[in-house]
Amino acid sequence: MTNKISALITSIAIGLCSASATAEQITAKEVLIDADKQQALIKENITIFDKNVHIVHGKREIKADRLEAHRRPELGDNKQLLVATGSPAVYTEVMEDGTEISAQALEIRYDVASETLKIQGDAKIAMADQHIVAETISYDIAKQLITAEKDENSSTRVRTTLTPQSDDTPEKEQ
Repeated sequence: MTNKISALITSIAIGLCSASATAEQITAKEVLIDADKQQALIKENITIFDKNVHIVHGKREIKADRLEAHRRPELGDNKQLLVATGSPAVYTEVMEDGTEISAQALEIRYDVASETLKIQGDAKIAMADQHIVAETISYDIAKQLITAEKDENSSTRVRTTLTPQSDDTPEKEQ
């Protein structure tokens, strides 16, 4: 029984480390999760992290009030779905070109294997000069594809705000 608990926690968290870990210290496959409290629901293959949750996966970070890490054995080993909730839960990523993308919502679902985010509940995403607000926003990290949708029972539509760069902003050299 103790081995099963240990294996579950190891497979879901893929190594819990201290809060001082940085994105550069983590391999692309490792997911580090820090929190004030952790519980494991062994039969359901779910680990729950509560209070001050901080997740680091490469150059991606999520901060939340609560995180449920679901192991999905039907997809093979080490395939997790991370469900972060908060007021709001916040996702940030530094892109290859140095641009930062950030998102926030009441719930952020991060499928580690497929590298997709589903941001829902007062969802907002910002990148460079573009800000999108919608009930639900999907982000395919590998394809760098953002899809925003209104709630089907709401009259509130997707809103995008484009902020032009000012003339004072120096252009990047090509």
